[in-house]
Amino acid sequence: MKRLLAVVLLLMLGCAALAEGEMGQVADTADMTDVVDVVEPGMTPVTAAALNDGTYEVAVESSSSMFKVVGCVLTVADGQMTATLRMKSESYSYMYPGSAEEAAQADEAELLPLETEGESFFFTLPVPALDAGVDCAAFSAKKQLWYPRTLLFRADSLPPEAWREASGVELADGAYLVNATLEGGRARLVDPVTLTVENGVCSARLVFATTKIDYVIVNGEKLLPEAADEGVAFTVPVAAFDRGLSIIVDSTAIQPATEVDYTVTFDSASIAAAE
Repeated sequence: MKRLLAVVLLLMLGCAALAEGEMGQVADTADMTDVVDVVEPGMTPVTAAALNDGTYEVAVESSSSMFKVVGCVLTVADGQMTATLRMKSESYSYMYPGSAEEAAQADEAELLPLETEGESFFFTLPVPALDAGVDCAAFSAKKQLWYPRTLLFRADSLPPEAWREASGVELADGAYLVNATLEGGRARLVDPVTLTVENGVCSARLVFATTKIDYVIVNGEKLLPEAADEGVAFTVPVAAFDRGLSIIVDSTAIQPATEVDYTVTFDSASIAAAE
């Protein structure tokens, strides 16, 4: 009987050691493909202090195409941010907010398990900043290995209502001029740009020095052109100053017409009352 108990105990310890070993392995370089740097030069980290409390859809980019995020909701509350990542499949069973090596040594209580709701799969993890690489690790259910991942949550994908007073700039209702920089392609803006503030909401009339643009998309909304002496114009919301805001420009200068990703940055130091 004692021998039997000893055998059972050894088997239990062996299984525990196996389980620990399975969760304690880190993928090496040969196991990883398609790793890219998702942080763009010149990005400025955005913390919760710049945002209003609430929940917002946010674009997220991954350093690996194998880690497929199909949607993300950012929650801002009490000075903290968390992201709920909707995953394409159950390929990963755990995440960890740190390096793969740290994940392999972590207690199970520190791991973030895959959540399920119907046919949807989610991870929820803390986000220290947007527009900054967030290092994390993902545990492959198939290969039983921890993989290092870097996620980028894009501040320029947030809706205007997510932002507090942009860069501390408070403008009374009225008309202003501001310098704007457009980056991403060959299109050029007529500078300065006219700002209009109405009921505390700020918008900008962007005049492009070309007529070969048939629409732009801002925050998922397609905007049609307005007549302008020097080209075509679009009135767009201004979510923030002094950081690149995403704008998609559909150019007919290219055939067939092509949507080109740009960012536009409004320089708060240049704001002046319109004459």
